[in-house]
Amino acid sequence: MTRFHTLRRQQRMPRPIDEVFAFFSDARNLEEITPPWLGFRILTPGPIRIAEGTRIRYRLRLHGIPLGWTTEIRQWRPPVRFVDVQLEGPYGLWHHTHRFEPRDGGTLMTDVVRYRLPLGIIGRAVHRLKVRRDVERIFDYRFRRIQEFFDGALTEAK
Repeated sequence: MTRFHTLRRQQRMPRPIDEVFAFFSDARNLEEITPPWLGFRILTPGPIRIAEGTRIRYRLRLHGIPLGWTTEIRQWRPPVRFVDVQLEGPYGLWHHTHRFEPRDGGTLMTDVVRYRLPLGIIGRAVHRLKVRRDVERIFDYRFRRIQEFFDGALTEAK
């Protein structure tokens, strides 16, 4: 049986959908909203033109262990949806759907991440002990940074 875990988060931003989608369309902004303790860096030379099939390479450190990560954009539907999947990295499955919809004069963003660790029962045990909390902490941090950006506290990415 193929088991995966799901993380679902929603966040409302008081900005129009085109502006919010533009922020998430710029791969450089991922560094801005990723926790510093991950040492996250984009390795793909810029500028990165996002479209279906775009592949982006990253480097990060998870609990001090250096890891490479490559994702591919599988769906690209501006300004309402895009999906990225891990091609190479620490997960057996990483499928991240980003949805955007106009709501109450702003934009409601919904993230749905389906993920699975490798190693079967061992991976499931590690998930319970550590990984679930790590993924939640990463998305908690993202939520705060996105809120800061759209409240004007962050400077725009260079």
